[in-house]
Amino acid sequence: METLTALKVAHTAATAVLLLGALGLGAWVFLARRKGDATAGSRTLQRPRVFVWLLMALALLSMPFTGWWMVHLVGWPLGQTWLLASSVLYTVAALAWFWLLVRLNRLRKAPGGVGRFSLALALFGLVCLVAIAGLMGAKPV
Repeated sequence: METLTALKVAHTAATAVLLLGALGLGAWVFLARRKGDATAGSRTLQRPRVFVWLLMALALLSMPFTGWWMVHLVGWPLGQTWLLASSVLYTVAALAWFWLLVRLNRLRKAPGGVGRFSLALALFGLVCLVAIAGLMGAKPV
């Protein structure tokens, strides 16, 4: 398999794992809270969901490397506006994701309500990743 094609597959798979993991965890918390379980949000870091968080972390860490390698192979300059904007958005989204992870871990140790700020962090990260996908789709040919 050609290197560029393999990188595209790895980058797309990492994106899919990240988004599907986030949507799966969000759906689990939503359905559990709908059934009346008020501690569902604080239990999202317990087993076996730790595996999902680890997969999401691996995907989050691999995407900058595969993305940079693809840009390098294609020969695009790193100073293009869409690349810079997506890099800034990715950094902000990754920081929001890590902040959410630390916040949920702290709530796991001291059970209570997750709160609206955790939901806002999760939605902010998701909106940033969707915006990055839009920038990638609108890139120059």
